[in-house]
Amino acid sequence: MTAVIRTLDDAVALGTVLGVWAHPDDETYLSSGLMALARRAGQRVVCVTMTRGEHGTDDAERWPPERLARTRDHEIRAAMAILGVDEHRCVGLEDGTLAGLDRGMGVRLVADLIAEVRPDTIVTFGPDGMTGHDDHQAVSGWVEAAWQSLRPRRRPRLLRATTTPRWADRFADIHRELGIFPPGLPVTTPEDGIAVSVRLDDELADTKMAALRAQATQTAPVVAAMGEDCYRAWFEEENFSVPAVPGSGTDGVEAAEGVEGVVAALSV
Repeated sequence: MTAVIRTLDDAVALGTVLGVWAHPDDETYLSSGLMALARRAGQRVVCVTMTRGEHGTDDAERWPPERLARTRDHEIRAAMAILGVDEHRCVGLEDGTLAGLDRGMGVRLVADLIAEVRPDTIVTFGPDGMTGHDDHQAVSGWVEAAWQSLRPRRRPRLLRATTTPRWADRFADIHRELGIFPPGLPVTTPEDGIAVSVRLDDELADTKMAALRAQATQTAPVVAAMGEDCYRAWFEEENFSVPAVPGSGTDGVEAAEGVEGVVAALSV
């Protein structure tokens, strides 16, 4: 069973939300609807990006790192304003280097954030990093290690952005045509393994589209290549799985009791 979040009443159960991501735009693609609904429901949302995304370009002559970083700083501020998120933080680590950093340092960074924010819900990447990006995978590992280190009764729910086979099949042609994912990706989660699904109505999809357009250095080429209607359909659902319950022996496979626990918590 999946907890479906469509309304403000649904979003109240998220409580305080902490999003931890690698680059500006990760959070907007993967959790705009969740963040916007949580804020509209009166919940606190703290969005953290580990880097400024200064190397996120194929045209380094036009976009030298400091210029791109400055521009992306403006872009993410605009996107967060559109979504109603007034707590965004950038740690300022170098884009593209996270996998090579000391893992303990990364885990401590996240642990300190959790201790400060005291979230009820943490949102981040799955172990695959959605696109396989090394930075994404590093952040996922830091978050999960920090989360597992907490005492069971003090652990917030941890939601990991994922996709479904239905979504991957629907957009397989466009993914191949545009080279969105490297071979073997995206890693999908069966429908019965989805713990939380945010279904965007027209108004919320418009809001997410505006937030994505605000990050034009990254999104404008994709919108142009896909076409607006396809692009909008591409992001109209946000799906999340939960990790294995520590000590359950499931070796990284989502534990059924974990899914059911999140569903129960969000269905009260």
